[in-house]
Amino acid sequence: MSGLLLGVDVGTSSTKGVLARADGEVLATAERQHGLSLPNPGWAEHDAEEVWWKDFVSVCRELLEKADDGISAVCTSGIGACLLPADEGGEPLRPAILYGIDSRAEKEIEELNDRYGREELLQRCGSVCTTQAVGPKLLWLRRNEPGVWEKTRKFFMANSFISWRLTGEYVLDHHSASQCDPLYDVQEFGWIRDRAEEVAPGLPLPRLLWPAEVVGEVTPEASGMTGIPAGTPVAAGTIDAWSEGASVGVQKPGDLMLMYGTTMFMIEVLEEALHHPGLWGTTGVLPGTHNLAAGMATSGALTGWLREISGGVPYEKLTEEAAAVPPGSDALVVLPYFAGERTPLFDPKARGLVSGLTVGHGRGHLYRAMLEATAYGVRHNFESMREAGAGGDRLVAVGGGTKGGLWTRIVSDVTGRPQDLPEQTIGAAYGDALLAARAVELAGPDTDWSRIVDTVEPDEANRELYDELYGVYRELYPATLEQMHRLSGLQKGGGDVVV
Repeated sequence: MSGLLLGVDVGTSSTKGVLARADGEVLATAERQHGLSLPNPGWAEHDAEEVWWKDFVSVCRELLEKADDGISAVCTSGIGACLLPADEGGEPLRPAILYGIDSRAEKEIEELNDRYGREELLQRCGSVCTTQAVGPKLLWLRRNEPGVWEKTRKFFMANSFISWRLTGEYVLDHHSASQCDPLYDVQEFGWIRDRAEEVAPGLPLPRLLWPAEVVGEVTPEASGMTGIPAGTPVAAGTIDAWSEGASVGVQKPGDLMLMYGTTMFMIEVLEEALHHPGLWGTTGVLPGTHNLAAGMATSGALTGWLREISGGVPYEKLTEEAAAVPPGSDALVVLPYFAGERTPLFDPKARGLVSGLTVGHGRGHLYRAMLEATAYGVRHNFESMREAGAGGDRLVAVGGGTKGGLWTRIVSDVTGRPQDLPEQTIGAAYGDALLAARAVELAGPDTDWSRIVDTVEPDEANRELYDELYGVYRELYPATLEQMHRLSGLQKGGGDVVV
């Protein structure tokens, strides 16, 4: 069997697609930009019709025009974990409530953590309930939008909504389900049905599949809309960061991916389930596997903010200025919590802080200090992984932030960890194509399309300085916690602004 693999990823601000051959060669790519709705403080939403489905159709049609062979399979990933309530016919009832950047269910998070117990949740579900979890969002919907809840008969994430539209099958992949705390058991790889009935009574739960399993086939109706031939197998797919991990070969126990982008995200592959109160424990992409995951609320968003308030100075200029500043930014330390923080703090009321600022510091110092702040945040998460009994043997860096070299060098210097840089960094859509290939046995479960082309090594000369500044970084948050929370309460909407 031969043919092309179609992978599409629905991200926070864009949808990307790739058409690849079974050996990983990329034939074509496509991208569509889209908006993010922030209707209230702490809320983040997508219109599933206008963003998820419309983008998917548009990307598919562009890519299929460049196909020189038949389509063997298709797979979609997307932002997650999200909540899109739908009626019996699978039609959306409201915009999708997005992943951890939506913090509306704070009361429900605390209630479910108290009801089921944090230690029990960690042991059975892999994580306590946070803004990332779907369970509290379901409970929030039931309480705050009863009219919508009464009609809700299905719930989707981006990848499962696309699968529904393509095949008519109501499914969810195991990894995405493992972020539906407190409704999924990571030890048993299945729904906790009595809890689901307590949190979301009467809501039918989707059939569970692994990301590279076939959901069904493209229907004639879906073929007419997308151009994908009827009968084409559809793989379940998963949440985008996990597809990105697959795209760069992060699939063996001890492999750890660090994704540079608007936020920082980390995923480690494990042999057995581990947990930590400041991290997310989930199932993996391959059947029967486990992960530890971490995610900061900002990273590239900080440098984007500084660029914007500097009048749109090109990143190349800012990077040049930062590279001219010595390591440690002349003793300037930034807390990167400009939008709250996710792991390992789980504090949406945390706030940013610039400490040590003098009239001798310039824009280049601030830019470098913000890159260093994200590196300190990465180190903090890595240390939490070590506390859980993990921490990774091999670190693979991906994302747009790996280009240019300065940011990755700083992260390696601060963490003391080498970072492998893969040749192909298209992202999750490339991983989706690989999952599609696995689903129809054009690739084996161990197939790796990635090729490492460089390794960033830490500079030992900077270790002592960064160790000292990292100590300051860790001390600043507890020392200013009370003041941060007071200020967040004075800001609009009570200040839960994790984005």
